[in-house]
Amino acid sequence: MPILDITLILVASAIFLLLQLRRVRKNLFWTATVTPLASIIGSGFLIVAPLLAEVVGKLAPLAMAAIAGVAIWIGSVIRFNIRHAEPLLNQADGDPHLQLMEQMSRVVLFAAYVISIAFYLRLMSSFVLEGFGYNVALWAQIMTTVILLAISAIGAWSGLAGLERMETVSVSIKLAIVVSLMIGLFHHNVVEGFQIDGVVADHLTIGEKLGMLAGMLLLVQGFETSRYLSNGYSAAIRARSMLLAQLLSSVMYVAFVALLLPLLHHLEQGRPDETSIIFLSSFAASILPLMLIVAAVMSQFSAAVADTVGSGGLMEEQTSGRISAAWTYLIVAALGILLVWTADIFEIVAIASRAFAAYYLLQTGISFVLRARKPTNGLKVLHLLSLTVLGAILLAVFFFALPVG
Repeated sequence: MPILDITLILVASAIFLLLQLRRVRKNLFWTATVTPLASIIGSGFLIVAPLLAEVVGKLAPLAMAAIAGVAIWIGSVIRFNIRHAEPLLNQADGDPHLQLMEQMSRVVLFAAYVISIAFYLRLMSSFVLEGFGYNVALWAQIMTTVILLAISAIGAWSGLAGLERMETVSVSIKLAIVVSLMIGLFHHNVVEGFQIDGVVADHLTIGEKLGMLAGMLLLVQGFETSRYLSNGYSAAIRARSMLLAQLLSSVMYVAFVALLLPLLHHLEQGRPDETSIIFLSSFAASILPLMLIVAAVMSQFSAAVADTVGSGGLMEEQTSGRISAAWTYLIVAALGILLVWTADIFEIVAIASRAFAAYYLLQTGISFVLRARKPTNGLKVLHLLSLTVLGAILLAVFFFALPVG
């Protein structure tokens, strides 16, 4: 086995073991960070570079930085609402307009979560079965059903803690492999040179590019899960851990896209594919394709678990505890199974993307109302202007987002 392969395996193993240390696993701030981090670095991480190259060519790292920046901007709205809206929304005699906006956003988000969970696990099942040469619809549906039942059963039996344990292990594996991947890509670029002249995207109009970039904003979705973990963590911990998850994932996304850029000329223009990264990684190190298959499975699984956790907290908060998170996990599984067996997940996921944009827009509206009621000063004016611009961006995403390819 080449020395590079051995080095990458050792690096991944060392990072995984580090993240499994008791002081790390039991750290309250880290466990609060894991849920949003798992969801953000989901399926999007392994497909974002080929998609961006298809849309903007060699400007892909800048585009990724812009997408991450908008996501952090949206995250600031969720953090503001954690600190300022939650206390008001939890009051029985709270503002009826805010209550209505919050209830609407919760319904939209719950639907998006169910669709996303089914999509993540169906994609994961197809990925695994493809590796064994058995990727047919029936087997994928059966495998997805079994996984949905397993996740919901563990959640119902062990609660949030049980799901977080599953999530922590899968995120640890994923992060360890992603770091090794970036080291392998860095080594390749040092040895072969950072050549990106072959990465071009001149077959799309400006309007098409903007529409596709708007659609890719939802690849970094997931930070909002912190909003619905109030039963396990304080508002301060949830807000700070969400910001950490967004900053960590943003750095990893931008660095990954930049490091992969010299290899993207190997892809056929106009044919982005969700498994392209597996093919491209083989140019950097022979062990990486196998490691990335594991990372892909962990990405889908951890993202699905993270959204399951988020949906449980969401339903419990929405019903004031009348429907517990444990029961919600079973409801999500039932709806997900129904979706897997009756719908084309790859078509309906577009609806989930628009649902997430609608949710963020409603949350932005809540922030706007709360800030508008504060005493007028320069900071208030700037904040309201920021929320207005962000609302316009989210409206554009909702109405004009296009699928890549």
